[in-house]
Amino acid sequence: MEAASSYWNDRALLEWQVELGVTDAICDAPVDRYALETQRPKVVAAAIPPPPIAEPAAVDAVALVQAAAEQAQDLPSLAAAMEAFELCDLKKGAHKFVFSDGNPAARVMIVGEAPGREEDRAGKPFVGQAGQLLDKMLAAIGLNRATEDPAQSIYITNVLPWRPPSNRTPDADEIAMMLPFLNRHVALVDPKILILMGNTPCQALLGRAGITRIRGQWMDVLDRSAMPMFHPAYLLRQTAAKRDAWADLLAVQAKLKTLT
Repeated sequence: MEAASSYWNDRALLEWQVELGVTDAICDAPVDRYALETQRPKVVAAAIPPPPIAEPAAVDAVALVQAAAEQAQDLPSLAAAMEAFELCDLKKGAHKFVFSDGNPAARVMIVGEAPGREEDRAGKPFVGQAGQLLDKMLAAIGLNRATEDPAQSIYITNVLPWRPPSNRTPDADEIAMMLPFLNRHVALVDPKILILMGNTPCQALLGRAGITRIRGQWMDVLDRSAMPMFHPAYLLRQTAAKRDAWADLLAVQAKLKTLT
């Protein structure tokens, strides 16, 4: 009975203390809290995220080409600057760098599109079937890329010095990237007449394409006369267009006579 009575008494006392607002139980003997060793809470170092990887600054390829082109004082230095340029992806898949052919003293400068398979192998522009047709076209008006006479010679280059994969058409970014080199090339050669063979050189130097609409019309390009013409490769596929090409060649011949 005493044990049971003690239980109910203790419980009644506990409930009474709870009603009074007691929230913590303490020992019967007092505890000197000041004598206890102070335990500092352990500070867990927060995980420090790695610093963000800085993205490489975008390279302005056109500005680099412009600076390199301006430094070229002659054709050999321009060719060296172009061949050393590494930001055009076409260079990775090409076999050879194709700069030019013909006589730099010529009054007529032909600008084509880009090297084809045969040009990529030979390292010269217009040496395949299209080049053979071009030579015949030029010979018909008394021009030859092999002669040393400036009055009868021709100078040839392309918008791009490397062959695009599968001979695809150069895209706008590739043309814009290499354009300062082409502009400098024209300035150094300083021809009297430019012949723009096909849409790509027209897009590069005229800012417009549509060769079937603009061919045969004299235009001003880089402070000189320019004649847009069909590319010989197009003439090999569309033989009926040779008549228009012949008319354009006669216009070039007539223009040259006015320069003598």
